[in-house]
Amino acid sequence: MDYPETYELVFHAAAVEDDAVLVHRTDRSGAGGYPIYQDETGIVRAEISADGEVRMVASGGHQSPDAPLAVRCVRR
Repeated sequence: MDYPETYELVFHAAAVEDDAVLVHRTDRSGAGGYPIYQDETGIVRAEISADGEVRMVASGGHQSPDAPLAVRCVRR
């Protein structure tokens, strides 16, 4: 299956406008068998299916990441 290279994840930010984070496909797969995407820092990680379903993946101990409000394909 051909997965996009980049997605934009949009999260709710209370103090400012919603926050958008670009994530890029890695060579890893998640528990569902879909590619893991991460931002440049490696902190924001998500498993994203071909249908755009997102499962956030903790990148460190005690992390409980919120699900994004929206997911947008940026590049194929």
